[in-house]
Amino acid sequence: MIRHIKLKKGLDLRLKGQAALSFSTLPVEGTYSVMPDDFYGFKPRPVVKEGDSIKAGEPLFVSKDCPELKVVSPVSGHVSAIVRGERRRLLSINVEASAQQEHKSFSCSAATADDIKSLLLEAGLFAFIRQRPFDIVANPQDTPKGIFVTAFSKMPLAQDFSFALKSEEEHLKAGIKALSTIAKVSVGISPEQEETLAPLLDDADVYVISGPNPAGNVGVLINHTDPINKGEVVWTLGAEEVLFIGRLLKEGKVDLTRTLAVAGAEVKKPAYVKTLIGAPISALLKDNLHRTEHIRIINGNPLVGIKTDINGHLSARATELTVIPEGDDRDEILGWIMPRLNDFSTNRSYFSWLQGRKKIYNLDARIKGGERHIIMSGEYDRYLPMDIYAGYLIKAILTADLDRMEALGIYEVAPEDFAVAEFADSSKLELQRIVRQGLDLLRKEG
Repeated sequence: MIRHIKLKKGLDLRLKGQAALSFSTLPVEGTYSVMPDDFYGFKPRPVVKEGDSIKAGEPLFVSKDCPELKVVSPVSGHVSAIVRGERRRLLSINVEASAQQEHKSFSCSAATADDIKSLLLEAGLFAFIRQRPFDIVANPQDTPKGIFVTAFSKMPLAQDFSFALKSEEEHLKAGIKALSTIAKVSVGISPEQEETLAPLLDDADVYVISGPNPAGNVGVLINHTDPINKGEVVWTLGAEEVLFIGRLLKEGKVDLTRTLAVAGAEVKKPAYVKTLIGAPISALLKDNLHRTEHIRIINGNPLVGIKTDINGHLSARATELTVIPEGDDRDEILGWIMPRLNDFSTNRSYFSWLQGRKKIYNLDARIKGGERHIIMSGEYDRYLPMDIYAGYLIKAILTADLDRMEALGIYEVAPEDFAVAEFADSSKLELQRIVRQGLDLLRKEG
């Protein structure tokens, strides 16, 4: 089944430094780091010690609440460090990659839903499945009413999944088929992908979604096809994580390779790099930056990514590594009242709107203003193509009104759904952080 969904709400933003459709492969060497924070809702307990030898696909840490739920090493080698923070909170486990890579082998004769689920748990791939409500790692004991996959993103500098998919079509088909044994699978694609992707998705319901950002968000797909009611659970994945499952079924090993978009205005040659999760950022950006100061390195895209630095490691969920100007070296006369031709504004505050919507901008990380009171003007609703009153939901979260949060649809949303509204917010509020606080409060209260 193929259905078309047309959206009008949202905002497209074109930034300088889009990755060119060419790729290189990063050699497997150096230290790889796996961070529990990439698996939100996961309470980690290490099952390795410093100095232990490990194969790719063997577990590094498991969930305290559900020991069969585990996260595995992307490389073989030895455990070089177990990094802890305050109150011995586990921050990361570092693995020094060996010259010769070895993989743990898995039996892939799974046929039933329970077999598939057990295989994903054993191979550590189940940890990549998230659930709504709460946008956390899924509970393997739950029975979801559906599994939702999004195969495109409209975020600025986002990865082009159609390019990442090349030569891996069979892995995508195998992954979707396996997930369809657990629950009904729905896949969101863009109109440009209809000819190439739709024929590969015989075991799923396909939805062709057109419209501005955040049209590619999985939350938009859920809201327009099968909204979540209280007591219901759905699972979500990124399209590249479906490839992880397909590779496991086809090859009998865990291969956590991503086709990463290395992009942004501060990157000399924006392009794609095939690399494993947890790769050192210094290697990914080696000799490819215009400068090393006054820049912001982001694990992910500029709207929903996490700030990191050159000594950090690639997030397990990142499909982009972006580098943009920090903006802390700018000294502008008269500040915001200057008539600007190169800055973006959603309300025509700058003259740059006269140049049309196709202009490519080089924006920095400055907020340009301080936090202000919320004005209930419907501003957030213009950028959220979901049947939710976004402004009222934010106010309900800020006042910790649980009943009103439930009534206004918090079960359906994740922080990323508010990324565009946060960018355009004249009140300068951290909407994604606020939504995360609301989801955590609701989960804590049961």
